[in-house]
Amino acid sequence: MADKKEEQPERIIDHPHRRPQGIGTRPPRVDNLKETLWKIWSYMAHEKKLFFLVIIMVIISSVLSLLGPFLLGVSVDHVIETQERDTLLFLLLFLVFIYFFQSAATWLQNFWMIHIAQNTVYSMRKKLFSHLQHLPISFFQTYKHGELMSRLTNDIENVSRTLNTAVIQFATSLLTILGTIGMMIWLSPLLTLLTLTVVPFMYFGMKWITNRTGPYFREQQKELGKMNGYVEEMFSGHTIITMFSQEERVIQEFKEKNERLKKAGFWAQTYSGFIPKLMNMLNNVSFAIIVGGGGLLALKGGMVTIGVIVTFTTYSRQFTRPLNDLANQFNMILSAVAGADRVFQIMEKDIEQKDEEQATDVNAIVGEIEFRSVYFSYEEDQITLEDINFHVEPGSTVALVGPTGAGKTTIVSLLSRFYDPDKGQILIDGKDAKQITRKSLRDQMGVVLQDSFLFHTTIRENIRYGNLAATDKEVVEAAKSANAHEFITRLPDGYDTVLDSDGKGISHGQRQLLSIARALLANPSLLILDEATSSIDTITEIKINDGLKTLMKGRTSFVIAHRLNTIRNADLILVLNEGKIIEKGNHQELMMVDGFYADLVRSQQGNVS
Repeated sequence: MADKKEEQPERIIDHPHRRPQGIGTRPPRVDNLKETLWKIWSYMAHEKKLFFLVIIMVIISSVLSLLGPFLLGVSVDHVIETQERDTLLFLLLFLVFIYFFQSAATWLQNFWMIHIAQNTVYSMRKKLFSHLQHLPISFFQTYKHGELMSRLTNDIENVSRTLNTAVIQFATSLLTILGTIGMMIWLSPLLTLLTLTVVPFMYFGMKWITNRTGPYFREQQKELGKMNGYVEEMFSGHTIITMFSQEERVIQEFKEKNERLKKAGFWAQTYSGFIPKLMNMLNNVSFAIIVGGGGLLALKGGMVTIGVIVTFTTYSRQFTRPLNDLANQFNMILSAVAGADRVFQIMEKDIEQKDEEQATDVNAIVGEIEFRSVYFSYEEDQITLEDINFHVEPGSTVALVGPTGAGKTTIVSLLSRFYDPDKGQILIDGKDAKQITRKSLRDQMGVVLQDSFLFHTTIRENIRYGNLAATDKEVVEAAKSANAHEFITRLPDGYDTVLDSDGKGISHGQRQLLSIARALLANPSLLILDEATSSIDTITEIKINDGLKTLMKGRTSFVIAHRLNTIRNADLILVLNEGKIIEKGNHQELMMVDGFYADLVRSQQGNVS
């Protein structure tokens, strides 16, 4: 189960009384830092052998970086004391080799860490995408598509950048700081004490900064996700926006969201920008302390040598720079943790319920359907369906009619097992639907929606999506049966015509014909049709109806009807209102009752019975 404290998703339809989240108040803290870091490590653990080599390279490069300044100090003292050029030349040559091998070790650790980072985010991205495929329909009705895309791309890429650079630099900086302090104490404890007087200021300064950057980085990632979700929605609905002249309103809404993202990013970067300024100031103070204090110690009885002072000035730079880097890298890690936490929130969402242990596959469905006292609610206190009872003979056509929100779509969703009833039974061929595996049930179902979705690929592959094993000949035969072959052959590339995103590039009616061909190729036992002829011209409607007749022949079909003249010949018409079946029968029977259905027919057709 997901953590109860996780951020709430931005719903597709905002509640009118929901209080907007601004930047004026302090954002929430990252409460699960350790937990999220441990989860990231669980993905990196697959590369632990290579990670061990990286740590070895980090240690080697850190040791060599400490040895360089020490040899530099020794060389200075040697020149002052002995004036021997040969020994000095040897020391300087040895110093060159040290820095060369340090660079080589640094390159290797970076190269291997990039490999680890890419494999880690590859596994995260793969698991997240796979998890998304197994989440229930209700999940995708809660989250915007752009919000999910942001987590799959931006948030995971943020983790990738951090692993590529910040993790190794963080470890290197930590080792360098500890090693530098050790070497400084060994050379001169007193001068070390003077040098470290700036550390408390560094500590409290960085603590003050990092306590603020973490929450703001998290807020920045969240606002970026909302922004992506909004942009995706506006691009998808651009035609509607233009038709209703809502451009200025959309621009204003985008401006508000962009403003919140700007503020979150501004404060995150502003606070993190304090770090280099603070470190540079303290670094200069430290340098002054070393030169002044070291000079006094050298004058008073030679407590330190000039070479030691030179070494200390280098070590002080080497000490404060990693402190600076450490804080910056910590900020990067916090930002990555904020992104990773958003990814893990999705991964922890409950997947669609597993099939019951006694559930079995079905290879074929005759098509006898029965709902027995079915109750269902999307929310606990609001009943969606109440005491639904009906029986359907194999090969029958069932029409579901009623006002919006009556429960028509919910019935077919229950039949598809996107949800299970709260009470009651759904029987398929006399067998409880729960005794049938979801995959095998859905394999026996075909769907033609009012707005059918087509993929950005060829027409041939869009039709073949109904049966991936179908031959090209079978694809053509399905298109002919759906009355789609004629318009396909008129296209420049025929069946190899590549459709734009969501089937753009052909008419709405043509997309419907392709959807019917796709369903025909799947050869389903059960059909769900959501008024496939809505908003279609008369000629295309005739073609679609002919295709639907071919598709429905011999199959049990559920038709969600909006235009009642299309379901006059249905074997059974279920009239729903407020989650209840208030009338049932065929067209003639319901017209004779002269009730709710008859009123609907007259309102649409002008008293035609």
